Amino acid sequence: MNTPSVRSFQPLFYLLWLLVALIQAANTELLDDEAYYWVFSQHLDWGYFDHPPMTALLIRAGYWIFPNELGVRLLCVFLSTGTIWLLEKMTLRQHPRLFYSIALSMIALQVGGFLAVPDIPLLFFTAFFFFRYNRFLNNENWTNTLWLGLSAAFLLYSKYHGVLILFFTLISNIKLFRSGFVYAAGLLAFLLFTPHLWWQYQHDWVSFRYHLQESNVNPYKVSYTIEYLVGQLLLPGPLIGLLLLPAAYFYRIRSPFERALRFTAIGIYLFFLLSSFRGRVEGNWTAPALIPLILMAHGYISKQLKWENWIYRLLVPGLVLILVLRIGLIIDFLPGKAIASRVHSWSNWPETLNKKTGGVPIVWLNSYQRASKYAFYSGQPTHSLNFYRERRNNYNFWQIEDSMQGKKVAIVDIYDMNRYTDSIKTPLGWVGYRIDSSFKGTSKYWFEPYEHEIKARSGDTIRISGEFRTPSSIKPSTMSEIGSQIESIRIGVFQKGKWLKDWMVDENIFSRSSEGINFNVALADPLPAGEYVLIFALNAPRLPPTHNSRKIRLTLTQ
Repeated sequence: MNTPSVRSFQPLFYLLWLLVALIQAANTELLDDEAYYWVFSQHLDWGYFDHPPMTALLIRAGYWIFPNELGVRLLCVFLSTGTIWLLEKMTLRQHPRLFYSIALSMIALQVGGFLAVPDIPLLFFTAFFFFRYNRFLNNENWTNTLWLGLSAAFLLYSKYHGVLILFFTLISNIKLFRSGFVYAAGLLAFLLFTPHLWWQYQHDWVSFRYHLQESNVNPYKVSYTIEYLVGQLLLPGPLIGLLLLPAAYFYRIRSPFERALRFTAIGIYLFFLLSSFRGRVEGNWTAPALIPLILMAHGYISKQLKWENWIYRLLVPGLVLILVLRIGLIIDFLPGKAIASRVHSWSNWPETLNKKTGGVPIVWLNSYQRASKYAFYSGQPTHSLNFYRERRNNYNFWQIEDSMQGKKVAIVDIYDMNRYTDSIKTPLGWVGYRIDSSFKGTSKYWFEPYEHEIKARSGDTIRISGEFRTPSSIKPSTMSEIGSQIESIRIGVFQKGKWLKDWMVDENIFSRSSEGINFNVALADPLPAGEYVLIFALNAPRLPPTHNSRKIRLTLTQ
């Protein structure tokens, strides 16, 4: 099993793995989310609405070397290859042939391994954390404590899911709570993570509120749980997943390190299974569970000849499927639009639209994906003006809109072509556009109510008051100046994630005091008893209403 010929294959395996990933990265159009993270990298900060900053930093460094798709993905490719290397170093029983066969059969590692998305650093630092944790268990000293604290901080900076790895590792070994070295490692991780926590504090804990209270919260559907379960079978393989999952389950743990692997895998799968009862769960959210899954499955299969033979039987069809997908990401030959619309739709037309609009900044309506890809492939300043009935994203926080206020821009969208004076045919379909000679975005106006949770009786007048903040680029001296830039003020009413109605509000709700501008709203339109969410929304003429407050929770009783 561990013959010299197999061991000598190791350098060639990693060289070929890296080379294939680099070729794929250089010749595949950016996915929507990759382009969004590239925009992150153009606005480096300690945090973002959606994620911690690790992915943005990696993209920024790679893009500095190669200002193209390869540069965006460069460091993620190296991290992905490093993940495989760390996994091999940690295999619970040396068996290189089996390990390479498992790695080559996994679409998540092969096809997903070249992408510039947060899951790639999360996977790497999950593997790195377990690698250092194993060293720490074998020798509790200050060197291993330093590495353990660093790896924990890097986990958290990669994706918030990192807290699950830390939590399940701790509860898998209660003795850790008696170790001063563990507290030292935790303190180091906390200190290193403090800049991000400070950013969250400055932004009213926006990411935590979004992920804990707003994201993935919808009326339950059985399909959410079924999709989750099926997705977890497909994520590792799809073919090999049918072997890896039961193999990892059957593996008998023999050490605190292996117990941490077991707790983490089961904990992550159960956590997101329960999450499926409150909304749709994306299949990749369980990605860090692949690290313990591979290690435990490899440890079990290496002692089960029949299982091992099945791995080899599935290797060839798995490689064929992976090869077809790899080529399909580069060349548009696969049937259906699922892949074509994501990676074969942005090659030339952004340059054409840029010329037709005279190179003015672009404002996409309610699409951070299209705004991000257009910015990457056109090189033009691009903004997404987000509709208040959809979720916010980082375009609500960047200063892009402020930089466009009062300037000539092009308003662009792929829907309702009758609203636009011109359009062009693209692989996305028709893209409409019109020129706005003096753009007046509204998403930086902000209603900050004194109370974020309101309780009243059904039929009572609902009163909301607070501060009204204007964009840094607009400092109106009179209330009429605000009115001249805003066409309407409304309060959207939502229940169980669905929009119900709008309460239209007069502009006379504003008043000026020595401390600034205040607002006071009295709503007499009755609603039946129940729980609701209210959102203030404003719009300029010919533009959609935007998010202009956080969610206000309204509870009405009989």
